[in-house]
Amino acid sequence: MAIFQLHFMDNILLLHQELRNETYHHGGYKAFKINDPKPRDIHKASVHDRLVHHAIYRKIYPFFDRLFIYDSYSCRIKKGTHRAVNRFQYFSSKVSKNNTKTCWVLKCDIKKFFANIDHKIFNNILAKYIKDENTLGLLSQIIDSFNMQDKIGVGLPLGNLTSQLFVNIYMNEFDQFMKRELKVKFYIRYADDFVIFSRDKIFLEKLVLEIAEFLEKHLKLQLHPDKLSIETISSGIDFLGWVIFPKHIILRTKTKKRMFHRLGKNSNSQRLASYLGLLSHGNTFGLSNKILGDYKSEHKD
Repeated sequence: MAIFQLHFMDNILLLHQELRNETYHHGGYKAFKINDPKPRDIHKASVHDRLVHHAIYRKIYPFFDRLFIYDSYSCRIKKGTHRAVNRFQYFSSKVSKNNTKTCWVLKCDIKKFFANIDHKIFNNILAKYIKDENTLGLLSQIIDSFNMQDKIGVGLPLGNLTSQLFVNIYMNEFDQFMKRELKVKFYIRYADDFVIFSRDKIFLEKLVLEIAEFLEKHLKLQLHPDKLSIETISSGIDFLGWVIFPKHIILRTKTKKRMFHRLGKNSNSQRLASYLGLLSHGNTFGLSNKILGDYKSEHKD
């Protein structure tokens, strides 16, 4: 970054010329690991390439966002986890007729999601919507700039801004299948997590087979067998860091432990405000008071 900024204007002009003359070539990645909360492999592109990612994102996001279903919530403007959880509660209440009927929730997760995005399939998806060959060529460069170590033509890097949009475009094929083909009304997806609501448990059980078949056949993705469940909302559904019940939601135990661990390492006012803001979305009065009390105790004169 520092080297790039030393000759910022020269580098920007050079990048502009490369894109205009179609001589731009995407470089490699710097790999490192993070724990958030589980170990993840992050691949960071150069500043030169990240500028291209941001430019592409700004250009194509508005177009594709209009194509996405309403109930896709990850990495989208005016969406996010809190809105997804609110929608979850709304669907739960609607399907259960204000908690007077049993509401079943099918919860699914895709196995090694980013690592299994197929480049050829994704390029074909993009070609359905984008007709300009230069744009397609540039997008293909970014897609093909990364491969899983043991698989050529497979995988997207977690570190790219474009990857967040790319996976939504990829999974939009599945979203459309759910809404248009299967006619599933009460469906929410956040990245590779999705839930479906119904009063009919057998319907949800049959749905699993159709979902698995479509993902494998059309997107070369698989459901995670250990993260598939059909449970009643009254038993509490673990979704996006919260455990959601018919009339209240509480923070997931793992999320709570991670929060206390981070506050123990660094309990500055900014982090405290962030966590109190998070907790305000659930039934966490006691937990909020404890965190605030611990913070005041630690920082008193």
